[in-house]
Amino acid sequence: MQRTASRLVEELAAERAKVRRELVLTGITGLGLVAGLAGGWLGAEGAGLSTGAGALWTVGYAAAYVAGGLPATRDAVVKLLTRRRLSIDMLMVLAAVAAALVGEVRDGAILLFLFSLAESLEGYAMGTTKRAVVALMDLRPETANLVVDGRTTVVPVADVQVGQVILVRPGERVPLDGVVLSGAGHVDQSPITGESVPVDKEPGDPLFAGSVNGTAVLEVRVTKPASESTLARLIELVTVAQSQRSPSQRFSDWFGQRYTLLVLAGSVVALGAFLLLGVPRDEAFYRAATLLVVASPCAVVISVPAAVLSALARSARFGVLFKGGAALEDLGSVDVLALDKTGTLTEARMRVTEVVPFGIGREALLALAAAVERGSEHPVAKAIVETAAGLEAPAASGAVAVPGKGVTAEVDGTTYWAGNAKLASELGVALPPEVREAASRLEQSGRTLTFVGRGSGGEGEVLGIIGVADTVRPSAAPALRALRAAGVKRVVMMTGDNGVTARAVAAEVGIRAEDVHAELLPTQKVELVTALAREGTVAFVGDGVNDAGALAAASVGVAMGAAGTDAALEAADVALLSNDLERLPHAHALARTANGVIKQNLYFALGIMAVMVVFTLLGRLPLPLGVLGHEGGTILVVLNGLRLLGWQPRLGRRGPGRLAEAPTAAPAG
Repeated sequence: MQRTASRLVEELAAERAKVRRELVLTGITGLGLVAGLAGGWLGAEGAGLSTGAGALWTVGYAAAYVAGGLPATRDAVVKLLTRRRLSIDMLMVLAAVAAALVGEVRDGAILLFLFSLAESLEGYAMGTTKRAVVALMDLRPETANLVVDGRTTVVPVADVQVGQVILVRPGERVPLDGVVLSGAGHVDQSPITGESVPVDKEPGDPLFAGSVNGTAVLEVRVTKPASESTLARLIELVTVAQSQRSPSQRFSDWFGQRYTLLVLAGSVVALGAFLLLGVPRDEAFYRAATLLVVASPCAVVISVPAAVLSALARSARFGVLFKGGAALEDLGSVDVLALDKTGTLTEARMRVTEVVPFGIGREALLALAAAVERGSEHPVAKAIVETAAGLEAPAASGAVAVPGKGVTAEVDGTTYWAGNAKLASELGVALPPEVREAASRLEQSGRTLTFVGRGSGGEGEVLGIIGVADTVRPSAAPALRALRAAGVKRVVMMTGDNGVTARAVAAEVGIRAEDVHAELLPTQKVELVTALAREGTVAFVGDGVNDAGALAAASVGVAMGAAGTDAALEAADVALLSNDLERLPHAHALARTANGVIKQNLYFALGIMAVMVVFTLLGRLPLPLGVLGHEGGTILVVLNGLRLLGWQPRLGRRGPGRLAEAPTAAPAG
């Protein structure tokens, strides 16, 4: 991983050096062109070396051809000998030589200057995407404040071991992944997860390297070495993603290589046709050389990677990792979206939603239930205890867990219990009609029920019912509406939970009842995803660990809350580093925009190439104009792709981190 990041830095340094060399050679080519033009304007074009103007003309154009042509010739020969690939550089050099042979030295020099300038600008522009990734590395501090025996020492981050304690002062970047030991305050995690507002941290909460501490002093126990931190993993994954080729990139590479051969052969055929049609020899060679230039597929070859690499770099800045260009293109064309329920649409955190007492006060019922449940580790018990915090609860003793049913305990010498209906039945406590009616109502709304009672047998009684439910993410419903508005045709929920609970959550987030699939085993999720694939491109959103099979079966697997979780980062094609579902429509919107830019670039590149080829074949298109159109078109598609580096979500907002409400409409799926 460390080697990957280091290699990226080395590649960027090498590219910068190459761009500097190219700019110097471009400058020499330009000066030579200016000198040659000056000699021609002084009336010395075609004159001997005896005159100063003639020498200026000769030396100027010679410098332009050497500085602009030799590097391109060298690169073309290397590619031909080592990769057996005919490059576009070779076409440009051949065209310049052909122009010189027919007496149009000026046009050949203009070609080499513009080609050299365009290559330099393209190299600089494409390096911008790597610089955007390397900027992530600047988020990682080089040193950490190591705490040993109460003393703080500044040490390199690479020297800090897992389990050691570091100190993070206010305003400092967190140097390593860890868990807060002491201190409480807010931390800006936006560089890692893309969350728009700082996150409150207290003892026991995780911290990610690269995030910025607020105003508190935090003691942190290190959980990962520097080479395996979330930030390091992010850098590695983005770097690897940029090396993966999307279908469009593979097409442009395939097209460029074969089309280059076609251009060379076509120019030879065109030359023969011109001569057979009686076109003067010099003009025929000139038009064939122009055809070499205008038909070269530079813009086509560069149009796709310019957009894909920019989008990959931009997405990483707002907390979304694509595993490559293929995942980016697929997410932008999703037809069916399938989501896991627990931990995806919900927060996997239970909360008390209803308290229904019978012959006892509401607060008294909560306090009593909390006293009985206090020693339980069950999520429902924890939700009840948290809700009752601040209430004066009686002292309970002798708590006994009844597996799968609940808990019993002694309060002031009397047995109290809290659990499901099976526990009441086991204790021989009958449920009166009003209790059964309330329980039925709560169950139909998808609540998990805890019956609270006293005694057993005929003397036992139910004191109340507490309804508990998983918390639906606030961003879930707006996110799904935004995705539907963006063109997703169908939204499906898959869960292992019971149908009643699943349908209740679905109704809350706007998923149709017929698109809810409950009580599924992991293998059944895989089968369902495979079946949905018949309707189009399928994206499955899950936690990246338990849903690994479904993530792999989908056209695009999206892992939620992947920050800090190596398994989640590896499991999916797309990783949302935060647990905010708002990131999903953002990622989808960026992918759709990138796909649109790719199409724009390809249409423009092919269109301008076709127009110039037609003008060259039917008339005498000046070589400098052909070069300007060719290189200008190439630069334009690069710049069009690079604008994705500044892409911003335009989904409308209602405050930090929240999607705006979309117009109310019947769910489309």
